[in-house]
Amino acid sequence: MRKLLITLAALISFPVLLFLVVWLYPRPIDQTPSWVFDGDGTEIDYCQLPKLDNSGLLSKDIPQAHTPGCGYTIFPNPILRGCTETLPEGAQDIRGLWKSIDPRMPDHVERVEQCGDRVVVTAHGLIHDHSPDMLSNDVSPRKIGPFLFCLRMSQATATWQDNQLHQRLFGGPTVVKRYIENRVYKWEYPGNGTIKMKRICKLPDHAKTSPDRSHAL
Repeated sequence: MRKLLITLAALISFPVLLFLVVWLYPRPIDQTPSWVFDGDGTEIDYCQLPKLDNSGLLSKDIPQAHTPGCGYTIFPNPILRGCTETLPEGAQDIRGLWKSIDPRMPDHVERVEQCGDRVVVTAHGLIHDHSPDMLSNDVSPRKIGPFLFCLRMSQATATWQDNQLHQRLFGGPTVVKRYIENRVYKWEYPGNGTIKMKRICKLPDHAKTSPDRSHAL
């Protein structure tokens, strides 16, 4: 009976401890470039992509960006502004603004930036800036009952494999994939399967703002 109680206590305590870790884990010092939130990125023509010819900044010259608080409210400027480093061998150019054509997520819009081995995905209040040796180290809002928690669950690197972007949890197992296949941008996400998206040039009105999560715990 005692062993059973110990086992039950361990099974109950583990998810509680895991939750506390991803909730209370300290965030890194925010060095997001000042231009990211100086104004906004709502009126940019995202079909006019910068030429990657090594004539400007390298990806290492730009500090890593992070989500402000638990989410931005106004769609920000590009993070990799002025960066023209060529993509690494094996990387697919998936830069641009993409809108879901899948009825399961009809309003999803995301911006993908690439420069060198850096990849930045900006969508729905969140910024994920990562590379093969740099964790995104960011937040992932989760609603539990009536409460919204700002969890430190976005911990992924970005690597290329078989011409696909693999976003790997702590640099290990692949959690998310992004790639273009037959001229269709595809996003593979756990629980959602494969979401197909189309390229757009202008940010739709509904994507210019994101929910205010300043009340998140």
